[in-house]
Amino acid sequence: MSDVTVRQLAEVVGIPLDRLLAQLGDAGLEKNDADAVLSDVEKLKLLTFLRHSHGRGQGELGEPKRVTLQRRTVSELRQGKIPGKGVKTISVEVRKKRTYVKRSELPELSEQRLEAEKARLALEEQQRREQELLEAQRAQEEARRKAEEEERRRREEAERAAEEQRRREEQARLEEQRQREEAEARRLAEEQAQAAAPPAAEPPRKAKAKPSAPPRPVPIPAAVRPELVAEAEETRRGKKKAAGERGKPHDEDLQELEELRGKPKKRKLKLTKAPPPEVRHGFEKPTGPIVREVTVPQSITVSDLAQRMSVKATEVIKTLMGMGVMATINQVLDQDTAVLVVEELGHKAIPQVENVLEAEIMATMNLAAQAKQAPRAPVVTIMGHVDHGKTSLLDYIRKSRVAAGEAGGITQHIGAYQVKTSHGAVTFLDTPGHAAFTAMRARGAKVTDIVVLVVAADDGVMPQTREAIEHARAANVPLVVAINKIDKPDADPERVKQELVALQVVPEEWGGDTQFVNVSAKTGEGIEALLDAILVQAEVLELKAPYDIPATGVVLESKLEKGRGPVADILVQAGQLRKGDFILCGMEFGRVRAMFNENGKPVKEAGPSTPVEVLGLSGAPNAGDEFIVVADERKAREIALSREERLRSSKLAAQQATKLQDVFSRMESSGETVDLNVVIKADVQGSLEALRGALTELSTDKVKVKVIGGGVGGISETDANLALASNAIIIGFNVRADPGARRLIEERGIDVHYYSIIYEAIDEVKKSISGLLEPEYKEQIVGNAEVRDVFRHPKFGAIAGCMVTEGQVRRNLPIRVLRDNVVIFEGQLDSLRRFKEDVMEVKAGMECGIGIKNFNDVKIGDQIEVYEKVLVQR
Repeated sequence: MSDVTVRQLAEVVGIPLDRLLAQLGDAGLEKNDADAVLSDVEKLKLLTFLRHSHGRGQGELGEPKRVTLQRRTVSELRQGKIPGKGVKTISVEVRKKRTYVKRSELPELSEQRLEAEKARLALEEQQRREQELLEAQRAQEEARRKAEEEERRRREEAERAAEEQRRREEQARLEEQRQREEAEARRLAEEQAQAAAPPAAEPPRKAKAKPSAPPRPVPIPAAVRPELVAEAEETRRGKKKAAGERGKPHDEDLQELEELRGKPKKRKLKLTKAPPPEVRHGFEKPTGPIVREVTVPQSITVSDLAQRMSVKATEVIKTLMGMGVMATINQVLDQDTAVLVVEELGHKAIPQVENVLEAEIMATMNLAAQAKQAPRAPVVTIMGHVDHGKTSLLDYIRKSRVAAGEAGGITQHIGAYQVKTSHGAVTFLDTPGHAAFTAMRARGAKVTDIVVLVVAADDGVMPQTREAIEHARAANVPLVVAINKIDKPDADPERVKQELVALQVVPEEWGGDTQFVNVSAKTGEGIEALLDAILVQAEVLELKAPYDIPATGVVLESKLEKGRGPVADILVQAGQLRKGDFILCGMEFGRVRAMFNENGKPVKEAGPSTPVEVLGLSGAPNAGDEFIVVADERKAREIALSREERLRSSKLAAQQATKLQDVFSRMESSGETVDLNVVIKADVQGSLEALRGALTELSTDKVKVKVIGGGVGGISETDANLALASNAIIIGFNVRADPGARRLIEERGIDVHYYSIIYEAIDEVKKSISGLLEPEYKEQIVGNAEVRDVFRHPKFGAIAGCMVTEGQVRRNLPIRVLRDNVVIFEGQLDSLRRFKEDVMEVKAGMECGIGIKNFNDVKIGDQIEVYEKVLVQR
């Protein structure tokens, strides 16, 4: 490149001269004249400067990292003609400047784009793999569907071919049989014709003729009736005789035989002659009635009794009506009545001894009780008030003892688990509290050996704490008190001990027999001491169980799981339960297909005090049902069906509560001391203490009154469960039962007595003990109404706008006003209106206005109870 001047370079490049001079000055070239000459070295230096200024340095290959482009565009705008001036033209210059930076020079953007590109490629790869997997699954499904379709089509073709082959064989057989019969008929016709023809001249003898065999009887199909066969034979013989006389072919005979072997004629024929022995059927009328041996259980329905005697149920009902008993087909008969019915119908009745199979089970358990016993782990239930730390204490013990070495903690599968300590094992029942504890005991299952009572050190004794103590005492289970939350600043364990002493729970250091342990479920303080206290109490109880016998125990919980079927959580109490054993759980039976421990791991055997999860039962048993290992499945099924039939036929509850009027009869029948257990609920603490003291003093040498539970407030479902489990009666003083408790009381027949005067309660209990109960007027609740709103009336005062929830409200009956299930007023109705009309009664589900005489303090949410007094004969 030759040397050029600054002016020439500006013209070649296309930039203004002054700008080029400024760039030369910035590049370090002192060129102030437009005619100054630029050498190649100077031009290269200028180019290098411009590259550095635009691209901020160069790469290794000399490529710019930044490029700046400038573009100038000149255009013209023309306006319309202006009078006197012509067309006006305006020049417009547009300058654009863009800078492009190399992507690799942006670290953040390049890294983000690289990560985005990697993510995009990974997503595309994942989508591609999923698409390939989906296509493979589709192809596999299509191949499976085609294979199934081909198999089904091949199976149908094979069935059609087999059916066609059977049809052809049947047709061939029938055709062959028809040909044989036709040949036989022709032969018989020819023989008859020869026998009926006149004698001809005797031909010369060539040889001695053999005597002809007697004609064989024509085979007749079994479907032909005997009377048809007899008449056809008679007709055939007459026709053959006539035809022999005329010498004509016997076509009528052939037609008659064809009709007999095909479809019989649709005409009624009379039997004129007994059929031959070859076609007579094998049924013979019995010469005498069949006498059956009928096993009669303790109770049986009419339909089942008729089925066992193989007679219709109407015959049994007719026999019962002849005996003066009106019964239906589903009515249950006792054993004596059923025996009389069986004998009346001519059968032999065998009375079944009750519980024969159960006696075998009891004999097995008695043998097991005599086996060698060894120490077992104690079974512990934790009880206490809400929010006192029961769950936290269980969680800490579980995490520190059971979950040691388990990745991710423990997964609870069953409602019980074992804790391993240096001195032995402890089994904890994960129950929701004393309600489940008592409900299980009410079903007859004594599971718990020790109760741990949890009391918060900052809260003290609460109502549910008292209830837990009463439930533990009613079950005769020892207590271990755990004073929790001692890590809090306001914790006062000494105050808790003083409050428990008032409930007759005395610590050992104060001269009592109850162990007290200070613990903290948050920090873990005292947990070791609590486990040691439980083990010490277990040593005092000397808990033992046999090991080398068939396993027995109790069902803690059961459920139905999808894919696994009935699953039962059981606690082994004696013996060894092994995989493959046949077990009987209440009315369910089955074989142990699999067993799992509390961690969900399969086990092959379980010993006493070990909780396991069992699969393989025929159904989900009830919680509290006892289980036992039996010899074979047949015996287990037989016992389970017997229990189910007995439960269905009797429709009796498993356990009935004590009635107050039965105390004297129980005392006379037993001849020993009778315990009358009582649960007292009152409106205030003073009434509760007065009733407790007065009833306890009524004890005599024959009857001992024991107040096993009490409290302030309405009768709850927990109180009903306690009375049911302890065979007790409930006395409500100015309180009522809540809906859950009323439902349980009605279902299980618990004896409940309501009183408003303390002397009436004391006198009635005293009379029941003395056996001097007279006919009384018993209160019967007619209806309940709930106050929804309160209005003010100038004449009647406060008017309660009510919704009748149960029964009916009658105007002329006495009423009580209850607030939180506690009686606050007793009196009469002043007015009862529906809309604007006075009415005598309002039924359930309707609204009404109620005015109460001499009471204006009614509030929203109160209950108005309407009752009447009914004469009851004792």
